[in-house]
Amino acid sequence: MKTNEERLQKIIEHLDGLRYITPETIPNIDLYMDQVTTFMDKHLSDTKRYPDDKVLTKTMINNYAKNNLLPAPSKKKYTKEHILLLIFIYYFKNLLSFNDIEQLFRPITDKHFNPADGMPLEEVYKEIFSQEEADLERIKSDILEKYQHSCKTYEDRGIEGEDLEYLRLFSWICELSFDVYVKKQVIEQLIDDLREEPSLKKKK
Repeated sequence: MKTNEERLQKIIEHLDGLRYITPETIPNIDLYMDQVTTFMDKHLSDTKRYPDDKVLTKTMINNYAKNNLLPAPSKKKYTKEHILLLIFIYYFKNLLSFNDIEQLFRPITDKHFNPADGMPLEEVYKEIFSQEEADLERIKSDILEKYQHSCKTYEDRGIEGEDLEYLRLFSWICELSFDVYVKKQVIEQLIDDLREEPSLKKKK
């Protein structure tokens, strides 16, 4: 069995290798759906859990449009703004419901998706992802802190070897999971608050 120290090193190496898609990487020409899925799969392959997983499929794109997460393409072609929204959706979809994502995205698509004036979506995207390096460092520090805390659990309990290693792994995973659970509740509460804002309520 791997040691928890080995698991920690593998996680840190993975996080060090993560890179977000820069707007400059996205083609300046409109893309057909097949080209969109190919682009996303190529540039987000490092984030997949399993090699055979698909980052994006035609069915997913159609579902996003059906659930009002993504504006309809023009003549079956997707713009750079569509790609930027799809990247945001990719990160949110495993955390939030479609309903929550739609609520969160509505002001973004209304005001920043091909705006006549004001800040374009590309600038919104750049501002958020410019924080990536600092955010990752904070995340790594937090993971390390939780790992170190788990190493002190079950001391003086007469437990040794693989049993102790596994109980400490379980403790580490529980602490990480509780953190995600609480933050998910905070995010959902913030989105629920948006639903109460008169200007942000869904138009019937």
